[in-house]
Amino acid sequence: MPESAPQPARPGPSPAAPPSASAETEPGRRRWLILAVVGIAQLMVVLDATIVNIALPSAQRALGFSTTDRQWVITAYALAFGGLLIVGGRLSDLLGRKRTFIAGLAGFAAASAVGGAAPDFGALVAARAVQGGFGALLAPSALALLITNFTDERERGKALGIYTAIAGGGGAVGLILGGVLTEYLSWRWCLYVNVAFAVLALAGAIPLIRNQPRNPEARLDVPGSILVAGGLVGTVYGFSQAATNGWGAAATIGPIVAGVVLLGAFVAVERRVAHPLMPLAIIANRVRGSAYLGALTAGIGLIGAFLLITYYLQDVQGFSPLRTGLAFLPFIAGVVVAANFVSNRGLRRFGPKVIVPAGMIVAAAAAGWLTGLSVHGGYGTRVAPALVLLGLGTGAIITTAFSLGPTGARPADSGVAAALVNSSNQVGGSLGAALLNTIAASATASYLAHHATGLGVAAATVHGDVVSFVFLAALFGAGAVITAILYPRRATITARLSAAAGPGSLRPEQGTSVQAAR
Repeated sequence: MPESAPQPARPGPSPAAPPSASAETEPGRRRWLILAVVGIAQLMVVLDATIVNIALPSAQRALGFSTTDRQWVITAYALAFGGLLIVGGRLSDLLGRKRTFIAGLAGFAAASAVGGAAPDFGALVAARAVQGGFGALLAPSALALLITNFTDERERGKALGIYTAIAGGGGAVGLILGGVLTEYLSWRWCLYVNVAFAVLALAGAIPLIRNQPRNPEARLDVPGSILVAGGLVGTVYGFSQAATNGWGAAATIGPIVAGVVLLGAFVAVERRVAHPLMPLAIIANRVRGSAYLGALTAGIGLIGAFLLITYYLQDVQGFSPLRTGLAFLPFIAGVVVAANFVSNRGLRRFGPKVIVPAGMIVAAAAAGWLTGLSVHGGYGTRVAPALVLLGLGTGAIITTAFSLGPTGARPADSGVAAALVNSSNQVGGSLGAALLNTIAASATASYLAHHATGLGVAAATVHGDVVSFVFLAALFGAGAVITAILYPRRATITARLSAAAGPGSLRPEQGTSVQAAR
């Protein structure tokens, strides 16, 4: 096409250059509008992990499910989301990110509507599991769309900063919004509200987002997907059965053993397949493996503690749903302080070998402080200080995990490495909800069987909570020791990550940007 070469030299409107200005400004506007759409979707996914916590006591009274079963409303979502997150990332490569983003939004909205209208406990749990599955399809596509649309490094940093603020603030929005909706409308609106978010995001996504071409090299590891999902479900289900059947019962041991066997088979399969769902070299790296362990431990502690504290405040202390949501604000303050310190100065100055064990110790102190709960109040002296400490401790752990988890991975594995941090945190949450709820329910039943007191169920409930917090303090204490041993010294981290990295991989000094990509 010889005519096309001289075209830029044509006279005409070139002094004002409106065509080129328009060509540059319009894509810029579109990028930031896409960020707004992605932000709405991310907010919906993140707040749904906490909004139901506040509504759960009201839902339990309305649908009449037992205390031992209550954790499944949280666990079904967290387990489906965490267990299928890596699968969702692979599907976005196979099908195209616009398709999976829109499918994730539509499916999440439909599952939320079904859950809000649930006539019984089984329907609610099923809807929550479907929500988690579509969330796992949506979240990797959202992050990938953000990264592919913001190619300029400076603009991408700003966009990731906004995305991180939404991800971090989503938990706070969920706690407070859940309280408002439950108190002034109904617990069902904590699910219905997702339909409004999804419709708003879809209205922007359909005209704005262009579908990226599919990755021709991407393959879905079907055997690995089935094995890891089955292993996680079996393990968590076994933990939940201990509350009603005891730790030595076949109904408890059987699923746990089956889950462990399936997870072992998953590792064996991943060693052999050409396109593994989770390349084992990602976890084998000492820095990344320690980061995933930290995310898993923090997830166990956070979701488990949130569940117990929510029930303590509403059922024992008589807090309203709105007051319960506002009661978690000290936790949010702690997280914000820790995340800013770690990402801006702390991690660079002290390294994860100091930051993560220190975070574990602070979180253990929070759980230890909560062992002093009583029937006769104590929010100001017990719960609020413990929430600040829990926010500081887990904020340091999780910020470090999201900073270092994807760092140094090969370009072909960077998406999986990033997804593994989120997946570890979500799977930890599902285990924490099942495990701590089971410990609390068992201790409560034992207390009622051996004590006669005028305080009755309230005293037994507090006793169960205290036993769970003793366990949680021990878990964080063990985590402090293990991560102090596993994390290498700060001076060797750059070398370890650089040695594991290939050309074009994320460099260790880019850890702050990775943290933003959570």
